[in-house]
Amino acid sequence: MNFLVDTKRLREIAEVEFSDIVIEALVPDINELRIVLSDGSFVDVWHSLKLSGRYSYHWERRASDGTIYRHDNAPHRRWQSVETFPRHFHDGSETCVLESYISAVPEEALREFLGFVQEKLSQEDGDIHH
Repeated sequence: MNFLVDTKRLREIAEVEFSDIVIEALVPDINELRIVLSDGSFVDVWHSLKLSGRYSYHWERRASDGTIYRHDNAPHRRWQSVETFPRHFHDGSETCVLESYISAVPEEALREFLGFVQEKLSQEDGDIHH
């Protein structure tokens, strides 16, 4: 059984609603999206074809400042103590893990995650200009 996500719709949300930070959104494979951001970093969105509801929203920043931010729900045993397990949020690194309250609806989750990215980038811009 395949669990398809509307990547065309997700791409449209990224490129239209977040045009201030998104350069382009690509669909490298079924249920995958790569969003190239204005600062040169990128967000990878992945939804499992085989496991209903399994996802990852990953902001890759290791090349620019050494950080990663990711909401995912892979049931890693080491995060069992997280209140929202298996849902969890990697806050800046693979080992700094917090609760994740991101929506289960892909379109809403993308908006929430890109809103977080937008906020982080605007804070950095503010730091640079002050």
